[in-house]
Amino acid sequence: MAEVEKVRINKFLTQIGFCSRRAADKLIEAKRVTINGTVPELGTKISTEDLVEVDGEVVSQPKAKKNVYIAFNKPVGIVCTTDTEKEPDNIIDYIGYPERIFPIGRLDKPSEGLIFLTNDGDIVNKILRARNNHEKEYIVTVNRDIDDDFIHTLSNGVPILDQVTRKCKVEKLDDDKFRIILTQGLNRQIRRMVDFTGLRVRSLKRVRIMNVKLDISPGKWRHLTEEELTEIYRLSADSEKTTD
Repeated sequence: MAEVEKVRINKFLTQIGFCSRRAADKLIEAKRVTINGTVPELGTKISTEDLVEVDGEVVSQPKAKKNVYIAFNKPVGIVCTTDTEKEPDNIIDYIGYPERIFPIGRLDKPSEGLIFLTNDGDIVNKILRARNNHEKEYIVTVNRDIDDDFIHTLSNGVPILDQVTRKCKVEKLDDDKFRIILTQGLNRQIRRMVDFTGLRVRSLKRVRIMNVKLDISPGKWRHLTEEELTEIYRLSADSEKTTD
């Protein structure tokens, strides 16, 4: 994460055009300056992230945080965690974004595909709430040929994790490949559903979240567009507060 540049308070007051350094020193010595509500010493360093007041009047406010929304094509082997110390293959270090961001939901380490990252906590729950029927689309390859019974079984729900999965859309794409669209986010849901049928997942890629389709190469990321964000907010406008 990029460090915020800090300078001495007297230089800072000069840089923002408030007064000269000599005048700033006099103000500080007279305890007429506060930083985030605290009287500073002469050598105190500050940045644009601090609130600076002189005689109780604001002369510099913290810069407003700009919300960040990223679409990332997670490669196989990257872990969706913010724990950069315990997990060397974490998604945060891999992307290397200069501000603090975190993933919305997750993809298993052996899975790949689309995942969102943001610094906006307000949007996270709206997207993750299962009751909102927000679609997530996957392309899955299994270890044996699939038939109509397999498609029918997954489409109508199977018992995993002490519950029956919600009905979903499943489409056969090839002998051993299918498309599935979920509105749930149970732990390792697709892998568990496939396991129930006696088959095993060989590869799993998420290709869509809500209105956003995967359109970047593995390991690459991009900012969500204004049009995509507008539609996400529209789809999330009536989000329920309770979760499954």
